[in-house]
Amino acid sequence: MSDAPDRAVVSWMPDPARRRRSAMARFHQRRRDAGVLLPPVEGAEAFPALHRWSVEQPAAFWEAIWTELGVVGERGDGSFLPDGAEMRPPGDGESRWFPTARLNFAENLLQHGGEAAAIVRWDERGAVGELSRDELRRRVAAVARGLRAMGVEPGDRVAGWLPNIPEAVIAALAAAAIGAIWTSCSPDFGVDGIVDRFGQTAPVVLIFADGYRYNGTDHECSGRAAELCRRLPSLRHVVMVHHLGEGAPDDPRLSHWDDLVATPGDAVPAYRRLPFDHPLYILYSSGTTGLPKCLVHGAGGTLLQHLKEHRLHVDLADAERLFYFTTCGWMMWNWLISALAGGNPIVLYDGAPMPAAEPDLLWRLADEAEVAVFGTSAKYLALAEKLGLEPRGGGRELGRLRAILSTGSPLAAESYDWVGRTLGSGVQVASISGGTDIVSCFVLGNPLQPVHRGEIQGPGLAMAVGVVGADGQPQPIDQPGELICRVAFPSMPVAFWGDADGARYRAAYFEAFPGVWCQGDWATRTATGGFLISGRSDATLNPGGVRIGTAEIYRQVEAIDEVLESLVIGQRIPGGAEGDVRVVLFVRLRPGVALDEGLRDRIRRRVRTGASPHHVPRLVLEVSDLPRTRSGKLSEIAVRDLVEGREVRNVGALANPEALEQFRAMDELRD
Repeated sequence: MSDAPDRAVVSWMPDPARRRRSAMARFHQRRRDAGVLLPPVEGAEAFPALHRWSVEQPAAFWEAIWTELGVVGERGDGSFLPDGAEMRPPGDGESRWFPTARLNFAENLLQHGGEAAAIVRWDERGAVGELSRDELRRRVAAVARGLRAMGVEPGDRVAGWLPNIPEAVIAALAAAAIGAIWTSCSPDFGVDGIVDRFGQTAPVVLIFADGYRYNGTDHECSGRAAELCRRLPSLRHVVMVHHLGEGAPDDPRLSHWDDLVATPGDAVPAYRRLPFDHPLYILYSSGTTGLPKCLVHGAGGTLLQHLKEHRLHVDLADAERLFYFTTCGWMMWNWLISALAGGNPIVLYDGAPMPAAEPDLLWRLADEAEVAVFGTSAKYLALAEKLGLEPRGGGRELGRLRAILSTGSPLAAESYDWVGRTLGSGVQVASISGGTDIVSCFVLGNPLQPVHRGEIQGPGLAMAVGVVGADGQPQPIDQPGELICRVAFPSMPVAFWGDADGARYRAAYFEAFPGVWCQGDWATRTATGGFLISGRSDATLNPGGVRIGTAEIYRQVEAIDEVLESLVIGQRIPGGAEGDVRVVLFVRLRPGVALDEGLRDRIRRRVRTGASPHHVPRLVLEVSDLPRTRSGKLSEIAVRDLVEGREVRNVGALANPEALEQFRAMDELRD
């Protein structure tokens, strides 16, 4: 008998009063008032009908987002200049959003003044301090003046190699204020990994911290900074943030953050309004299959998409605090800071998610920092349950907390159950999925509909998301396939850096199904209108010619108490016929637990009954660690390439590349 998740189970129902006063409900009602044929917002069909209108009338939808969610700038004439019906990269033809608009991203995020908190800062020691809205504006203004004095012009790249601290937010907004392009990596990146990224985008200014603290250990950065300065010939200026009080590199271009912040002048930045699609950020793909892609995101598209997601889908109300565990090298950092545009304080945390000195620190942060919406990874929630890190332990009340956001990998149905048991049925679990590719979400939560156990609630407004088979035709309900989007949206990258003719851009998203964006995720549409994401398409398994996602295997294996986490690949059978593939499972076990035949048999039985016979691993092997990217995602592809004898092309993309060595030494993989 299968114990597959019962997706008919409702794990969260919106409170009727909050549902009625949600920003999504008000947005829906204003469409009805304007004559759009929508059902009453009280009914179950309200969100599906609003979504249909948004994908059928994208120009009207995005105009309404601009007008009603308070964008600061000049909208100009028309929201979309179409060029044919097919999706294509912006600028490929004459397709452009808001072609005559002018705005500044930093001006929008800093529009709210006063003494209320804008940034709340924590690290492994606990609360560190707060920065008010006025003080944030003052510091951004000073750093923007300093960058101008260095000769930084619109379109120049300003790079940050920084922990998740206020200086990173200040520097990014200062760059945006003058029209420069911000690009960043977290400080745990090695020099090769940074050069793989910044070396492609040629920054003129580098802002770095002298060190960072992780899991109780201080890590010095000044030595690596000196090497980085030598290997990035584009740099004209280097700015050091004194974070740990370590030494400085000997470089004539070096200046100090405190001097930059003290640049005299007005307390409000002099914003430069630029076209809607003026580049704002360069983000990087994980780079585990070669050099990272350099994704250029425009100011206007990023702003509109984040406003839609924060205000309508997450339902951030006035002054509610948003926290997301992230680093400056992951798109969730860019997503987090956009909440400032709605006047919402953001909570920054710098350190390990479960520091040895206080493994449940993030739950204390959620309580004491009065977090309303707590963002984390699926892995964090699964490990918190395994390790018994009760959110309300230690007398924590978590009185403000109303939603848990999860991304980075598929969220198991059991994690929905655990949140319900430990935090109560009033806390919404919203699994979200999108990517660095769009600096936002394709599918996520919303305040109008119930959450069904194990499912992502549904598509984002104006995101024409679907699931198709190899022939490009829609898959039936509950049949997996490729996640696609059929209608253009403003947060598509404006370009790939260095891709003058757009060939790499088109190859990345439009080759599989011409005229349709293909995200590269293996997904399923459910009968409730929700979605399941089973992993990356290029990591799906194909034993016996049956294509399956990896998420169902993880869900079954990690329900076993002895297993902390696992990683699965499909390996060509040594000496077998072409196309013969076996499923190989690697497990990291609790301390003191050994992988014996009894545990192997239990794992296989659990996978067979809970998933299917096709999912059962032929080999189950123990490892002490699993390789992961710097945003915390397990790297199935790196392990698969190593096991198949292929070069792992960008080891620098991994946070712990040393974990690969144990896979290289396993004799069982050669039999």
